[in-house]
Amino acid sequence: MPLTHRALAPDLARGLMLLLIAVAHAHMYLSGHQTGFRGYALDGGLVDRLVAGLQILLVDGRALPMFAALFGYGLAQLANRQLAAGKSWPETRRVLRRRSLWLLAFGFCHALLLFFGDILGAYGLVGLVLIGFVRRQDRALLWAAGVGLALHVVILAAFGLLTVSAPKGDTPAAMADPIEALVMRLIGWSGMTPTYFAVSVVSAFLLGIWAARRRLLEEPAAHRPLLSRVAIVGVGVAVVGGLPLMLVDTRVWAPSMAVSVAAYVLHSLTGIVGGLGYAAIVGLAVSRMRHGAPGPVVAALAACGQWSLTCYLLQSVIFVAVFAPYAGGLGAKAGDAAASGIAVAAWLTTVVLAAAFRGRRGPAETALRRLTYGSQARTRGDRRTAEALKG
Repeated sequence: MPLTHRALAPDLARGLMLLLIAVAHAHMYLSGHQTGFRGYALDGGLVDRLVAGLQILLVDGRALPMFAALFGYGLAQLANRQLAAGKSWPETRRVLRRRSLWLLAFGFCHALLLFFGDILGAYGLVGLVLIGFVRRQDRALLWAAGVGLALHVVILAAFGLLTVSAPKGDTPAAMADPIEALVMRLIGWSGMTPTYFAVSVVSAFLLGIWAARRRLLEEPAAHRPLLSRVAIVGVGVAVVGGLPLMLVDTRVWAPSMAVSVAAYVLHSLTGIVGGLGYAAIVGLAVSRMRHGAPGPVVAALAACGQWSLTCYLLQSVIFVAVFAPYAGGLGAKAGDAAASGIAVAAWLTTVVLAAAFRGRRGPAETALRRLTYGSQARTRGDRRTAEALKG
């Protein structure tokens, strides 16, 4: 689909959520601290603890589910475009699986070279395993999403117990030896990818397909009552559900092990609803915008969303350059607050870059498209270029 024909709300949501992804990941590059459930330093200063508390409450475990929902939404849109173009379902399924397989490969390369906490692999895995749900009835979607939530609780409880019994220290992103860091990144990624799939991605992915069938983000003005309810309930539940863990990880509250683990599970579970609430807020904002071209700020954020794959990978490039011991080395000196400040600057850099090339696909998006469609993508691109030159 030409970029000029894309709906504004999904791209705007992706662009904004990349900010949350950046601040959620930056502190994982820090070293030399004993950390809590969400990886923030337990010995940080007052400002560090305030920043960590806000991020636990509003960011951690909220951005990833939203991205998963947007991935499901986009995959359903892609399937609809293929079917509308006259492709059969088996042909469409092959395209979606090929795209998911390449996304999994992108995730592997991302982990190999840059960041163990890659999320692309989980999205590729969910596309490979659950693509059949694009054609399933709503009842099957919602039932499977419910099963995913139950699995989420069980796995998170196990991880919570592991965290309590073996407190977390430095991550592979903070290791000084680049070869050791590479090996540990791959080990971490191989375990985290199926975990992300089972814990944070499945339910949100399926609900994203459900939302795409109703065009909630493509036609937000027609769905304001539903979007309003999702926004209010989703964000409210996420804030209330995140409060206990925020108090635990900032050392304001020191409950028993069982209560701490329950707070960890509750935080993550309510984060799925919160991610959906954030997407609904963006839809509501777009529904109230005047018709016509968006303003420069909105256009820049949407451009970042159109370049979401490229901008996501660029964040890791910047973080490695700034934080890694074998590069900038700030990971051993910065605290959580400074890391989040650097994350905001990195995100703004990607927004400016995407805006400067607005109207063009990002390099990672172009590569994924060509790997998915092969010669068809190049043919369509050449045709659009010729039409633009004639115009």
